[in-house]
Amino acid sequence: MDEPVYIVDGARTPFLKARNRPGPFAASDLATAAGRALLLRQPFAPTELDEVILGCAAPSPDEVNIGRVAALRMGCGQKVPAWTVMRNCASGMQAIDSAIAQIRSGRSGLVLAGGVDALSRAPLLFSDAMVAWLANWYAAKSVGQRAALLAKFRPQYFAPVIGLMKGLTDPIVGLLMGQTAENLAYRFGITRAEMDAFAAESHAKVLAAQRAGHFARELVPLYDRSGRLHAADDGVREDSTPENLAKLRPFFDRKYGNVTAGNSSQVTDGGAWLVIASERAVEKHGLAPRARIVDSQWAGLDPAEMGLGPVHAATPILTRQGMGLNDVDAWEINEAFAAQVIACLRAWESDEYCRAELGLPGALGSLDPAKLNADGGAIALGHPVGASGARITLHVLETLERTGGKRGMAAICIGGGLGGAMMVERVR
Repeated sequence: MDEPVYIVDGARTPFLKARNRPGPFAASDLATAAGRALLLRQPFAPTELDEVILGCAAPSPDEVNIGRVAALRMGCGQKVPAWTVMRNCASGMQAIDSAIAQIRSGRSGLVLAGGVDALSRAPLLFSDAMVAWLANWYAAKSVGQRAALLAKFRPQYFAPVIGLMKGLTDPIVGLLMGQTAENLAYRFGITRAEMDAFAAESHAKVLAAQRAGHFARELVPLYDRSGRLHAADDGVREDSTPENLAKLRPFFDRKYGNVTAGNSSQVTDGGAWLVIASERAVEKHGLAPRARIVDSQWAGLDPAEMGLGPVHAATPILTRQGMGLNDVDAWEINEAFAAQVIACLRAWESDEYCRAELGLPGALGSLDPAKLNADGGAIALGHPVGASGARITLHVLETLERTGGKRGMAAICIGGGLGGAMMVERVR
C-alpha cells in the first residue's frame, strides 16, 4: 500500500456551458478529444496502457460503459480493458482513486483515469402517467379499446420530466442540491451578499487566469461538426459583479432563500483525464512524473448538508500527514455553491463543529484565502459532474507548478452526503 503512485500528465476540454439545448459534443466526444491529445504527447502507445477508467455521472443510453467507448475511440485497442465509475460529483476523482487501487494491487502499472459529463444532453423524460398510458395503448387489441384510452388521455401527460432535476434531487432527504446549500447558509449565517461576493470573485479569478494563460497547458481546443472552434471555458462572464448578481432571484427557495443561479455552479459539459503510473511503469516507459499522489480519503455525512463533504474528507488527510490547513500550498475546493464553500471554511473555524463532527480538540483554523481556488472555480467554469473531481486534481497540480508550491489538496462535495479529497505533491 506504500508503493508510490504518480501523476504523469493531464488534459481537459474547455468546459462549455449548457444553454437550454443539447451541446455540440456528446460525452464520449469530449472524453475522446481530451484523451487523444493527452496520449499523443506521451512516449508510450495508447495500446500500452494497462486500463482506462472513466468517471461519468450521467452517461447517455447509447454510451452506458462510456469508459470503454472512449478507450476504443482513442485508439487504446481491444485488449486494453476499460470501465466506468460513478460517485456523483466525484466520479472523476473516484476514477483516479480506482487507478491508485489497481496499481497498488499489482493489477496495473499505467492507467488513464478521468471524468466526463455532457449535462446539456441530460434527457427529458415521460411522466409515469404517460408511460402507463402508452403501455396500455400498445397493449390495446381493438379499435374500441384505443378509443377508450383516447378519452382518458390528459394534455398534462405531455409535460416532460427534466432528468437533470431528478438527478440533482437527493432521494433520501428529498432536497435539490441547491436546497442543501440553503441549509448550510442558514446553519453558518452566510448572507446573500457574501455568496454573491464569492461568486463574483470566482469569475474575476477565471478571467485573470485566462488572460495570464494559466489554463493553456491543460486545455485541449475542440472543433464541432460545423467547424466552430471551442478553445476556452465559455461560462465565465465579465459582468458577474456583486451588484449584478444581487439582482438575481433565489432559485431553490424562492420565498426565503439566497442561493441563486449566479452564486451556484453552472450546468456544463466537459471532460478531463490524467495519466497515473506506478514507479515501475515510470522506469519502464521513461516517464517524467509531475506529482506523487500522497493520500486520498472518502467520507460520509448528512445528505441534507452534503456541501460540507470537503471538510470531512480533507481533515483526515491533514491529520494523517501531521499538517494544518495552511501547511498545504494550494487548495482546490469544488465550487458547487458559494454558500457551500464558505460553509466549509466556517466549519473549520468552528470549535463546536470540529469537536462534535470531526472529533478534533478544537477548531482547525482559518484557511488563507490566497491558497484557495487561485484561478477561480465551478461557479465561473462550470461543473460537469463526472469531470470536476479530475479537473480540480489536475488544476491544483498546475497551480503548484506555477507558484512553486509543494503540496496541494483537491476536495469535493458529493450529492448523497459524501466528500472526497486527494493530496498531491509536486516532484518536479
